[in-house]
Amino acid sequence: MTRLVFLDTETTGLDADKGDRIVEIGCVEMVERRLSGRTLHLYLNPGRSSHPEALKVHGLSDAFLADKPTFADVAGQLLDFVRGAELVIHNAAFDVGFVDAELARARRGRIADVVTGVVDTLAMARDLYPGKANSLDALCRRLEVDASARTLHGALVDAGLLAEVYIRMTRGQESLVMDAQVSASVQVELQAVDFSRIALPVIAADAGEVAAHEAMLADLDGASGGKTLWRSEQPMA
Repeated sequence: MTRLVFLDTETTGLDADKGDRIVEIGCVEMVERRLSGRTLHLYLNPGRSSHPEALKVHGLSDAFLADKPTFADVAGQLLDFVRGAELVIHNAAFDVGFVDAELARARRGRIADVVTGVVDTLAMARDLYPGKANSLDALCRRLEVDASARTLHGALVDAGLLAEVYIRMTRGQESLVMDAQVSASVQVELQAVDFSRIALPVIAADAGEVAAHEAMLADLDGASGGKTLWRSEQPMA
């Protein structure tokens, strides 16, 4: 059974190493490439204020978060939800860094201890769309995922959008497998046909077409400085 958990966080700032904390966690579960309906959504009291720029992104004020649990209070709940799954995260290094920092404070190990692996959809998108914008918003627009509900960044909303983006980004992999299967069946079908019974018409070029072809070859010969091989090759016996 393939079990994926799409995870997103909102934080007080950009640097976990300098004391920024998680204020929101959103997780969406997918089993065999279908949403299971199971989600985890947690607001957290970070014990510090968000940077003004971060507050503009997620809109979670100190007053709203004041009565919420700390990360240590819900660490077991998060670990139980993701246990045994493959995590799918956009810009995984950022979120994993914050989660691991919080787990370290709570003395609960690392997220890698309980999951089977981590997929970074930002790295996937950069491989698929080199040189293009690959933020979650940009991918939603490119892949026609409806993000109209995303007025502010919200961890659960973003995790749900990421699940749809991931399915659309990886759908082509299935198509390639299907194309290979179709090609194989067509090949078998062609091999069963007796082409010796089929009379194929042979249409010779007329004088005008021969002249046009010679003129094109002469142009190529001139452009290459007389280095074209077909003029020097002897016809096979």
